[in-house]
Amino acid sequence: MNKLILVRHGQSQWNLEKRFTGWVDVDLTDKGRLEAKLAGKLIKKLNIDFQVSFTSIQKRAINTLEIILSILNKKNINIYKSWKLNERHYGALTGLNKEDMKKKHGKKQIQIWRRSWNIAPPRTKKNDKKKFANNISYVNIGLDKIPQSESLSDTYKRVVPFFEKKILPLLEDKKNIIVSAHGNSLRTIYKKLFNISNNKITKLEIPTGNPFSITFNKSMKINRYEYLDLKRAKKIIF
Repeated sequence: MNKLILVRHGQSQWNLEKRFTGWVDVDLTDKGRLEAKLAGKLIKKLNIDFQVSFTSIQKRAINTLEIILSILNKKNINIYKSWKLNERHYGALTGLNKEDMKKKHGKKQIQIWRRSWNIAPPRTKKNDKKKFANNISYVNIGLDKIPQSESLSDTYKRVVPFFEKKILPLLEDKKNIIVSAHGNSLRTIYKKLFNISNNKITKLEIPTGNPFSITFNKSMKINRYEYLDLKRAKKIIF
């Protein structure tokens, strides 16, 4: 049997400020770093040898992973970073306060933009798109691939093919893997692994810094899954 650990990054500065973050490269808060340390300690208790790790190219996820690997004494483990594991792009909502936007557009509309399966928030301007294209982290991606906004469905189309091509074969090869990513990029992986409906996936809450452990049997069937921090575990709706 082998394991896949999915962990959403620890609390970020914009999580704290209740701002739409998306592709903006915001770092962890002190609480977020503590969450990452706790995640590392919980994973360490599993006494599993992890061979490979994946993360996005956003520092809140990268730093969460690095803190976890430090606690696991796995500083030399292979770390694969990809923009395809980035958070969902929130378009013109990026940087704005969620409560302010509820007052302006109504709670129902904001919930649709945040969580509906196939409705994206209003798009950013093309100049904002070019800012990412000029960022060294995105220079080899190509302007045409950088979104101006994404629905959860769009995020699924970006993340899941990467998961199937890069991560799933390693799981099939019985590797133990840690993935540190974001609420929506992880949400699409949950949907893929547990065959969650379009309606139910929009209701799935993923806590920051709480490792979700998935155990596969020899036939690559999931035979166990659980949050490691039960006190902060969200309801599993699969």
